[in-house]
Amino acid sequence: MGNKTSNIGFALRKITNEQFAIIEDGFFDKGNIRIGTKLRFGSDEEMKLVACFTEFTFESDKKKFLIIEAGCHFQILEEAWKNMYNKEQNSLTVPSGFLSHLALLTVGTTRGILHAKTEGTCFNKYVLPTINVSEMVKENIVFDFKPSKV
Repeated sequence: MGNKTSNIGFALRKITNEQFAIIEDGFFDKGNIRIGTKLRFGSDEEMKLVACFTEFTFESDKKKFLIIEAGCHFQILEEAWKNMYNKEQNSLTVPSGFLSHLALLTVGTTRGILHAKTEGTCFNKYVLPTINVSEMVKENIVFDFKPSKV
């Protein structure tokens, strides 16, 4: 399977705010600020969805003070799903380039959620930097589905 994304039809179906927390006890404005990044994917065979979740943790002197995780759930169009689906193995192989594209959309969505949730607070100055998600998603992902119950 190639790494092309242009022939994979999809639509954003749902945005989820998985977690959000401001931990004021961990905040030290003059401390060394670090951002941790996590990226994960999931799939739903029945709904023909691929989801991307991004989590960002802001730390000040190694103490967490801001945590946000959001998800974007993308419905894959029937023809594109069929092209990625292996019926014999009951698995879906999603190209890394397409996953990078979904991750880019999810990071941008998370950035907007962070802004909205911190607007009017001293934490609004902490924004998500631009991220080269293609460096994080280097390989295709295979989702193995459990056998359907008959």
